[in-house]
Amino acid sequence: MWQALFIMLIAMSMIPAGDTAGKLLTSLHEASPAFVAWSRFGIGALIALPLLRPETLRLFKDWRIWLRALLLTGGITSIQIALRTAPLADVFAAFFIGPIFSYVLSIIFLGEQVNPARNALIALGFFGVLLVVRPGFDMTPGLIYAVIAGLCYGAYLTSSRWLSAIASPGSLLFTQLTLSFIMLTPFCWTSTPTLTTEVASLTVLSAIFSMAGNFLLLFAYARSPASSLAPFVYLQLFAAIALGWAVFGELPDLIAILGLVLIIGAGIASATLGQQRR
Repeated sequence: MWQALFIMLIAMSMIPAGDTAGKLLTSLHEASPAFVAWSRFGIGALIALPLLRPETLRLFKDWRIWLRALLLTGGITSIQIALRTAPLADVFAAFFIGPIFSYVLSIIFLGEQVNPARNALIALGFFGVLLVVRPGFDMTPGLIYAVIAGLCYGAYLTSSRWLSAIASPGSLLFTQLTLSFIMLTPFCWTSTPTLTTEVASLTVLSAIFSMAGNFLLLFAYARSPASSLAPFVYLQLFAAIALGWAVFGELPDLIAILGLVLIIGAGIASATLGQQRR
C-alpha cells in the first residue's frame, strides 16, 4: 500500500507537470492548443507501441472506440485551450466536473446504483466547482473551455467503463492515443510551430509527463484497491496550485480556494464512503 501511495504521489504530480509544459508552449511560444494535444497523442502512441496486440487491430472497426477517442480528443484539446488563458489551478478545479458528470452518466446509462449520501457529496463538489468557475457574464472563456474539457472527460470515463470488457487496457490505451492523433492531424498539419530546441523540449516533456503519469496510475491500481487510491487523485489540485505559483506566479483567490477545499473534501469523502460500502 505504501508503494502504491508513493506511486500515486508521483503520478498525480506528473499529470499537471505535463499540462504546465503545454501551457508554456501555448502562452510563450504561440503553439496552438491543437498542436499540443496532437503531439502528446502522437508521442504517446509511439511509446505505447509495445502494447500493440493482434486484438488491438480489430478494435479500429468498432464505432464505440472511435466515439471514446473523440471524447478524449475534445477533452484534451479543450483543456489546452483553457490553459492558454486561465490559471492552472482554476482550470484543474473546473476540469474536476468530469468525475461528477461521469457519476451521473453511469447512473443513467450503465444502471449504477443511486446512493443518497454520495449524491449529497457530489452536489457539494459541484458547488465547489461553481465557486471556482463562477458562471455568469464575467465568466472567462478559459474556464468555459475547462468545463467543456471536464464534461468530455467525464463522458470518456463512462465510455471507458462501458468498453472495459471488450479488450485489454493496453489495447484500449493504444487505440485512444492513435485515433486521437489521427483525428487532430488535419488541424495541425500546417500549424506546427517553429521547432526550436525549447519548443521541442517542452513538446516532448508535455507528452512524457502526461503519459508517464497515466501509466503510473495504472501501476498503482495494480498494487492496491482502486477505492483506497481514489482520494489521492485530488493530489492533482495541490500539484496544480504549486506549479501554477512556481512557474507562472498564479495563486487562486479566496473564493476559488474555498471551492478547491469543497472539491477535495467532497471527493475524498465520496471515495471513502465507496470504500466502506465495499
